[in-house]
Amino acid sequence: MGKYETARIRNLGIVAQGDAGKTSLTEAILFNTGMTDRLGKVDEGTSTMDFEPEEIKRGITISSSLNHCEWKGHSLHIVDTPGYTNFLHDTRNCMRILGGAVLVVSAVDGVKAQTLKIWEWANEFEVPRIIFVNKLDRERADFLKAVDDIQKSLSTRAVAVSMPVGAEHDFQGIIDLVDMKARFFKFDEAGTYDETDIPAEYQEEADRLRLAMVEAAAEADDELMEKYLEGETLSTEEILRGLREGTLTKVFTPVLCGSATANIGVRNLLNFIVNCLPSPIDKGIQYGKNPKTGEDEQRRPDPAEPFSAMVFKTISDPYAGKLSLFRIYSGTLKSDSVVYNPNKETTERIGQIFELEGKKQKPVGEAEAGDIVAVAKLKETVTGDTLCDGGRPIVFESPLSLKPVISFALEAKSKGDEDKIMSSLHRLMEEDPTLQVQRDEETKEMILSGMGQVHVEVAVEKLKRKFGVEVILKEPKVPYRETVTKPIKQHYRHRKQSGGRGQFADVHVELAPLKRGAGYEFVDKIVGGVIPRQFIPAVDKGIHDAMKHGILAGYPVQDFRVTLYDGSHHSVDSSEMAFKIAGSMAFKRAMEQAGPVLLEPVMHMEITVPDDCIGDVIGDMNSRRGKVLGVEPQGSNQVVIVQVPMAEVLKYAPELRSMTSDRGLFTMEFSHYEEVPSHLTSKILAQLDKGA
Repeated sequence: MGKYETARIRNLGIVAQGDAGKTSLTEAILFNTGMTDRLGKVDEGTSTMDFEPEEIKRGITISSSLNHCEWKGHSLHIVDTPGYTNFLHDTRNCMRILGGAVLVVSAVDGVKAQTLKIWEWANEFEVPRIIFVNKLDRERADFLKAVDDIQKSLSTRAVAVSMPVGAEHDFQGIIDLVDMKARFFKFDEAGTYDETDIPAEYQEEADRLRLAMVEAAAEADDELMEKYLEGETLSTEEILRGLREGTLTKVFTPVLCGSATANIGVRNLLNFIVNCLPSPIDKGIQYGKNPKTGEDEQRRPDPAEPFSAMVFKTISDPYAGKLSLFRIYSGTLKSDSVVYNPNKETTERIGQIFELEGKKQKPVGEAEAGDIVAVAKLKETVTGDTLCDGGRPIVFESPLSLKPVISFALEAKSKGDEDKIMSSLHRLMEEDPTLQVQRDEETKEMILSGMGQVHVEVAVEKLKRKFGVEVILKEPKVPYRETVTKPIKQHYRHRKQSGGRGQFADVHVELAPLKRGAGYEFVDKIVGGVIPRQFIPAVDKGIHDAMKHGILAGYPVQDFRVTLYDGSHHSVDSSEMAFKIAGSMAFKRAMEQAGPVLLEPVMHMEITVPDDCIGDVIGDMNSRRGKVLGVEPQGSNQVVIVQVPMAEVLKYAPELRSMTSDRGLFTMEFSHYEEVPSHLTSKILAQLDKGA
């Protein structure tokens, strides 16, 4: 590596919603650049980029993969990213290190909720992008409708730089609006075509789109704008210059078209990638913090600068160990060198440096600013960490991990595998930070949380394939709580005499409800020393122990106050243990009479769905006892903000996918506890008794 000057490097992600043809486009790019000798097919399981068994089985991208190629004297580092909701967290992590992106939009489906989320992240990380409208050879394909959808949904000025000749079964090729030539393809997968003048029936539309393109290119550059306003004709080079400037400044987004599986329009796209997407030099200075002083630091994309890089992905392999993938922002890295990890305040030895080609690893001697490479067996480094020159430390800000939206309880298929499950899951969590595992002390279950049901199922499949651990997935238990609804006074006297020293404690307490979320409050109102000061904490401790198991179903009790206001003691027989028992029993007796009720956890959800699904989603939420707090427009989608009981949405991810044809997504986090409606309490308690 390092044979290309930094200005001729392009770090780009191929991004899209699921089933837009993103991986097929990546395969076509690799084939056209000579990186592969055949056109890989996702449907046939011959894709270079989707090589994991779980991806081949499902026919979707589950994990981002890397490759590289050359086009017209430029080095392209390509990151093929997931598009399905369950795996978009990986796309977000990759977005942080990309120079530019090609967003693939299906000419059939247009813009989905996932596309909006990806577009938001590209805006967040200031990633310039171009759009490729794919699948123009499919039934119901409509290029102009897709462009209009892009413009409305993504709030960008979509500028067509090519247009299709025909559509659906009559799709024949593309018209290049820069050189105003038509290319009729032979559909031989080699991407061969005959170039002709534009057919008469397409001339008017081509002229209209070209005029809009030239105007956009001129507006992006003051010099070109002046020339254009004076009535002069812009040359091809000047149009391309304006298109590049507009793309880099994100004033507009160029839109190209074609068919990835038929290898149509891909070479035209490659030309725009090298012309319009930024090099590391175009992306400019990277900013970070000095970990020792907290002051701002910066690094220029120059091989002579101090070394700095960000780890954006980790691959965990039971045989090869951990593989760390990182983008170099500055400096030069050589094999067998030592770098500093400021996040962990430790040094790491760099062994062999690799360039990834799908699942293959190609050793390289060194790498420079702009390169994306991998190294094996770093001891402490994880996804999101910075690697740098120890003498000039810097920390780059890493993207925050997304929060899981679904949880399952895990049970070992074979007894004695519990410890192995936990250690293997931690290995998977190095690879995928959005997976979370914890042992629920209340229910005694091992809980695995992820971004959707398929995400968790894939993790379970990887556990078996990579680590030989088999588990059973079960619906987790809902963490109900108990509380009281009315104040009650209770007296309990603990007396025990069995020879020798006895036990005596006498307490008078008042149990009263508190507002939701208040927790537990203990009030000491003892006066006159009727209970000695040293015994009062024991009463509190007894209540603490008793509140762990309520009287309705044994759930923890919360949101109440206990006031200790009277009592008595014995100078010889009273002890901390006696008052602890008395406090516990007084609380239990009081709770029986204080109107105990069951509380359930309520989740805050934001559900993004297309306009045509809004009625179904709101109706469904109402049937789940949800409270719709509002609906906010987001392009051609709507965001439904709702609070809903956890018990009603334990498996919401697959149900939303079915309801919206996989065009919706949601976030979910705990909000608060609410009282279970009385007509449901008996049913829940009966189910709990049956489960026990």
